[in-house]
Amino acid sequence: MEETISLQDIFRTIKKRAVMIISLTVLSIIVAAIISFYVLTPIYQASTQILVNQQKTNQQIQTTEIQTDLQLINTYNVIIKSPAILSKVIERLDLELTPSQLANQITVSNAQNSQVVDVSVQDELAFRAVDIANTTAQVFQEQIQVLMKVDNVNILSPALLPEDPSPVKPNKMLNIAIAAVLGLMIGVGLAFLLDYLDTTVKTESDVEELLQLPIIGLVSPINDKDLESATSEVRKLRK
Repeated sequence: MEETISLQDIFRTIKKRAVMIISLTVLSIIVAAIISFYVLTPIYQASTQILVNQQKTNQQIQTTEIQTDLQLINTYNVIIKSPAILSKVIERLDLELTPSQLANQITVSNAQNSQVVDVSVQDELAFRAVDIANTTAQVFQEQIQVLMKVDNVNILSPALLPEDPSPVKPNKMLNIAIAAVLGLMIGVGLAFLLDYLDTTVKTESDVEELLQLPIIGLVSPINDKDLESATSEVRKLRK
């Protein structure tokens, strides 16, 4: 016989296990808050912008040069994160990192058909992220003239250190919200699992479902006072 579950059964299960569901949700929020505020290391981000452009007096030549610069940007994106550039950045800033490790902290991007290249750096220290971003841009501007014999790179906007820098990671509120949702889902799922695994007989409907027979009578519960009274009457009758 196929088992079905009604909306009332769902609400009944949730109500019966409400304490457990709420407890798991609150516990998840507390754990996420502790990890986000006290365990995870804050990560700061600094960005600088590089303009790829050559100044020409002839407008037609300038348009051609712009198209050439746009085609070179993908190459520049690779060169910026190359050991040829990053090794010099590490040397200037005296960083205890390898070029590969430093490359993992740097993101290079540009908008479509834009001559502006964004160099973003993430680091545990806000001032060091700013230093790495600016030094990377400076070294690239210098070395691109040697590597590709071009002088079409200018620093458009250097990275600046704000008075009160805010970390970009971790997103504490997002982590707590995700933990709350996961805790709630786990609590509800566990409530239905426990209810499914609970095979004890508690109600008349449980008896009917188990025996596949209708109930024809009920025995009322007898409290201690009634039991003592009935026992006394039996004793009197025996005497």
